[in-house]
Amino acid sequence: MQPVASFAAGGRRFDFPGDRTYVMGVLNVSPESRNQHTVARSPDDALRMARDYRSFGASIIDLGAQSSHYENVELSAEEELLRLLPALALLVEDGFVVAVDTWKPEVASAAAAAGAAIINDTGGLQDPRMVDVVAAAGVPAIVMYIEGKNPLQVDAMEFVPEKAGTMAERLAERIAALDATGITDVLVDPGLSINYRSDYRLYTLQQMEVIRQLGDLRDLGHPVLIPVPRKREFPRVMAYTTLALEYGADVIRVHDVEAACDLVRLYGRDVQEPAS
Repeated sequence: MQPVASFAAGGRRFDFPGDRTYVMGVLNVSPESRNQHTVARSPDDALRMARDYRSFGASIIDLGAQSSHYENVELSAEEELLRLLPALALLVEDGFVVAVDTWKPEVASAAAAAGAAIINDTGGLQDPRMVDVVAAAGVPAIVMYIEGKNPLQVDAMEFVPEKAGTMAERLAERIAALDATGITDVLVDPGLSINYRSDYRLYTLQQMEVIRQLGDLRDLGHPVLIPVPRKREFPRVMAYTTLALEYGADVIRVHDVEAACDLVRLYGRDVQEPAS
């Protein structure tokens, strides 16, 4: 397995030598989220949860204020920021590396100004305004595969053999376009956590196959982030996590942080704080 480049985020250096998996813990300030165990009811609650995640071994907090399930209502940027910024301020003050999870450029811009260290654009960095925000902020970004404008505007996913290869081709075009704007510090995300209006069983099987084909994504030359899907069947969540570790994910984004960190250690994937 070939190592890929390092980058700095939140005053720390993240190295991707090929034998390490950083854990990104999902923390929501969206009360309508279906994953209620990740929902903080107040900024202080968000800080408490983030500290728990850190004690388990998480290196990054993925903070979101807008539910990404297609059945939920889209908030205005103002509403999203009212939820997001108070929690973000406490996390940044306490030294967390925070990724802001949003597809709205206005939210990403305000969050970066408030100390968010990574922009996790769940719109796939397709909006030119978001690209401008990332370039101006000078922070790493997550470039995610998505079949739609944003997670609330998706239909059924396209099921094809060798899906990871198709994803890699489309992501390569996006990465080249970002590189032309000076955005080079990116993590590649196959978007497995997006809820599509698809057959549940077929999508479940395809998510597993994409993880097994992770090498196609690593060939893009950037660290690969696997967002572990949060299924109603918890054993399947652990199966996805195990596959992601077996196939060498550089970062896993998880809703069940303690269990994931335990598996990372079991696999000897070197859970540790990034370098200062």
